[in-house]
Amino acid sequence: MQNISVIGAGTMGRGIAFACALSGLAVSVQDKFEESIEGCKDYIIKQFDKSIEKGKLSRQEAEERKEKIRYFQELEGAVRQADLVIEAVPEVMELKVDTFKELDRYAPSGAILATNTSTMSPTEISAQTSRPDRCIALHFFNPVPKMKLIEVICGLETSERTIEESFHFGASIGKECVKINEFPGFAVSRMNCLIGNEAMNMVMEGVGSVEDIDKAMNLGLNHPMGPLELADLVGLDTRLRNMEYLHKTLGEKYRPCPILTKYVKAGHLGKKTGKGFYTYS
Repeated sequence: MQNISVIGAGTMGRGIAFACALSGLAVSVQDKFEESIEGCKDYIIKQFDKSIEKGKLSRQEAEERKEKIRYFQELEGAVRQADLVIEAVPEVMELKVDTFKELDRYAPSGAILATNTSTMSPTEISAQTSRPDRCIALHFFNPVPKMKLIEVICGLETSERTIEESFHFGASIGKECVKINEFPGFAVSRMNCLIGNEAMNMVMEGVGSVEDIDKAMNLGLNHPMGPLELADLVGLDTRLRNMEYLHKTLGEKYRPCPILTKYVKAGHLGKKTGKGFYTYS
């Protein structure tokens, strides 16, 4: 796979785009909002500068890779030559289904259509396409350039060829892949949402401060990032949508913590808005 299209230039989309570009693949990034495109460009430039500073790339190599990235506001042009399309739009089932319908219309018939969903059914997302055998979920983790894992989740009709090609793609951008059978929340999100939600309940109950609960997880369980800091990084609105979906599909133990709902209603969405469980300058 040499031509990768990324649909959605938010936190996950721009990270996926950079990871692909860093490996020398041709990348097309699409987002209907101009400010998201500009934010993606700035992010990718900064990430390449960091790669140069760390000695991972020469300046010439970085410039060559940046020249292979194209940006689009309309979807049709962004996927016209794609071998693999990775959808990274918000975690709203209706939005993902509508996006896949468009991708099915405009992407080459042999292209793989992948969703970066962290909880939702690739079978349901792909059911309205003419190629469910070429649809799959590729769940990347934030921040994408640093995180080594991709969960590969197969829909009911995903073919073995699609799975194999997805694993080859992951290896080509320096990621380890694990195959997970489809079930709400998959493996990582199902466990991570429970840990994060319990940490929020502990804050609400006064068990400890935000900082101390995160520090306890850092040092006591060797987590590189505390669950509350991670929730801020993911986006509290995204985490709430995930929890609501898991609560609906898996039951009462996934009921979102009231403090999470309150923060989202207040517009305190985490790092992207400057305030969540932490305050960011």
